[in-house]
Amino acid sequence: QVLLVESGGGLVQAGGSLRLSCAASGRTIDSYTMAWFRQAPGKQREFVAAIYWTDYSTYYGDSVRGRFTISRINDLNTVYLQMNSLKAEDTAVYFCAGYARRQHTDAAGYAYWGQGTQVTVSL
Repeated sequence: QVLLVESGGGLVQAGGSLRLSCAASGRTIDSYTMAWFRQAPGKQREFVAAIYWTDYSTYYGDSVRGRFTISRINDLNTVYLQMNSLKAEDTAVYFCAGYARRQHTDAAGYAYWGQGTQVTVSL
């Protein structure tokens, strides 16, 4: 079993930056694809970014590509999401997910989830 704990969320003005962290415990994540999803009130969970364990390939949702960067440090068992040029529409709860058993954009395919961290972007 893997426990994922997100941190780094908060309130930021539009145009600002935040870095989210996802710390894993219980098992190493070096052989897992890891990802970030987000969910805004009244909306479905949305794929944000994923990073593969094989070659560290990264993938992004259309709405964040060019502004967000996912990375991982396996020695620290941690995944990061650097978010720049934040917009009001980025406001959501951000979730870390691990061990993709399907396409990396498919939330239903992930075995492990964190509790989420709130990101609020003000105008």
